[in-house]
Amino acid sequence: MSTARKDEGYYTYADTLEWNENFRAEVIGGEIFMMAPPGTIHQDIIGEFFVFLHGFLKGKTCRAYIAPFGVRLFPKQDLSDDTLVEPDIAVVYDRAKIDKRGCNGAPDMIVEILSPSSARYDQIVKFRLYQKAGVREYWIVDGENRVVHVHTLSDESYVTAVYGEDDKVPVSVLPGCMIPLKEVFTQGE
Repeated sequence: MSTARKDEGYYTYADTLEWNENFRAEVIGGEIFMMAPPGTIHQDIIGEFFVFLHGFLKGKTCRAYIAPFGVRLFPKQDLSDDTLVEPDIAVVYDRAKIDKRGCNGAPDMIVEILSPSSARYDQIVKFRLYQKAGVREYWIVDGENRVVHVHTLSDESYVTAVYGEDDKVPVSVLPGCMIPLKEVFTQGE
């Protein structure tokens, strides 16, 4: 881990470039947030979501990326960004935002799968952050309860809809894309 700014307790994107690639943490407003390794259910769900999105986007210019994938939500001209997140899935229309290190700007869609260690963080901290950054669609997936909270940006605020495992959920940023939750929530079957 970088010690360049450790004494000050403030981290930037430049600091994260010095970290070991196996060290998983996010930086929000200069503060570091450690990330626990995801569990099996989390990985099953993220895999199923990605399969649907990747299949739908085949042959299109829009791309889906799966964690670990760095997203600099509020890019600056230098490496002084103080916010870097690693969403479970990011969908990006504007290929100009993609560089060799990840996404430089807000993705169009982000999917986060809740884990016991990240639930509050994903539902409050990241919710506010993604809304502020202009992420057009933010999905919070609760695998334990088999529900998805879909937050769609409208006039700089999220409008929320909740879907259960029997629903096919439309992806508003990908017209024509429907995610059948019954097929996503297949873990343990």
